[in-house]
Amino acid sequence: MKKTVVINVVGLTKRLIGKHTPFIESFLTSGSHSYVEPVVPAVTCTAQSTYLTGQWPSKHGIVGNGWYFKDECEVKFWRQSNTLVEAPKLWDVLKAENKGFSCANMFWWYNMYSSVDFSVTPRPNYLADGRKIPDVYSHPPELRDSLQKELGTFPLFHFWGPKTSIKSSQWIADASIKTDKLHDPTLTLIYLPHLDYNIQRHGLDFDKIGKDLLEIDKVVEQLVSYYKNEDTNIVLLSEYGITNVNRPIHLNRELRKNGNLTIRLERGLELLDPGASQAFAVADHQVCHIYLNDKTNKADIKKMVESVPGVEQVLEGADITDAHLNHDRAGDLIAIADERSWFTYYFWLDDAKAPDYARMVDIHKKPGYDPVEMFTDPKDKLVIPKILWKLLRKKLGFRTVMDVIPLKAELVKGSHGRRPENQEDWPIFITDAKNAPDKNQLLATDVFSTLKKIVNNDQ
Repeated sequence: MKKTVVINVVGLTKRLIGKHTPFIESFLTSGSHSYVEPVVPAVTCTAQSTYLTGQWPSKHGIVGNGWYFKDECEVKFWRQSNTLVEAPKLWDVLKAENKGFSCANMFWWYNMYSSVDFSVTPRPNYLADGRKIPDVYSHPPELRDSLQKELGTFPLFHFWGPKTSIKSSQWIADASIKTDKLHDPTLTLIYLPHLDYNIQRHGLDFDKIGKDLLEIDKVVEQLVSYYKNEDTNIVLLSEYGITNVNRPIHLNRELRKNGNLTIRLERGLELLDPGASQAFAVADHQVCHIYLNDKTNKADIKKMVESVPGVEQVLEGADITDAHLNHDRAGDLIAIADERSWFTYYFWLDDAKAPDYARMVDIHKKPGYDPVEMFTDPKDKLVIPKILWKLLRKKLGFRTVMDVIPLKAELVKGSHGRRPENQEDWPIFITDAKNAPDKNQLLATDVFSTLKKIVNNDQ
């Protein structure tokens, strides 16, 4: 076995490596690299599960960052239990083959209740009075206390939301180094989300994202320098590439106009009722699962969805099988956006009737992914005083709704999920391992066997 670290630099592509990432560029030049043909949907949970199992979503079951839980008639995103992944993971296989092998999972998803030896993942405390307190979950439990005692509380509000910054990735990097010093795992998986933020906000505008690239380059340099001193094989890996978009697609609104969506009115605000709807859409970046409670009008719904501007194709039947998404959790139809478009979860026709969670950072209540959670309204000159006032009220013990997120999907300039036409926008696999694959291109499922070979030090 060979000690190995896999640093997941979210959103890293060949296109981004250059003058703003001098260290990553030097690491790529001195080692070897391969493009990774992205799994569809090219989103965090699906990509990571594919890498860690070597199986397609049709086998491991992670068809997106969220899906419709049919037995509960509810859409749920960002679940955390590892038991949702329906295939053996890389560490399971390596443990069975190697006595003494151990693994640390530092913030890769589906991190809770897995068979890794050491793990840390974001897990806020949701208090009875409505407050959300930053925290993490760890195994063993005392690892959380040790890390936060030395590094401070995990900066949750810099991990997602309008305040996202390098602070969350820096905390994860520091926590990974401390965990390695404490436990010396054979394999460490590290998640650095920083590039996910401003590239979704601004797209591939290097005048705006140059600073973010420089910041993550410094964190990667810190980690690589540390692990090189520990005689470690190092892998830089990414899950997807983010490309420019300028058109949001409101598919649930189209289904509503078509008479397929059922809406509940609560306190004057609208809520999507998926269990009572003929059809509804679960948006996940550039891929959208469409679930049909009434399958008799499947052909008509497919035809309608295909006619919506920005929809490139709609998969059904054999097409879903060919995309390796033939799993019970997947939609009856799966829509793929064109290269300039992405899907919102929006279902209301009047912003005045939008649900209260629409204007909040609330990843668990929204029936779809919402990148607008990273914005405040740029036209609202008083937004900062409003936020400060709300935070003060919270500290004083008053119930306060942090309704500062705009309902302006057009603010989003970068997205992912489909397979980009240009390889320069595909995820990338970079390593200094001597036994790295001599391939220009890997399938997403090949990452599993490639990492296994590197850890086992096979020639």
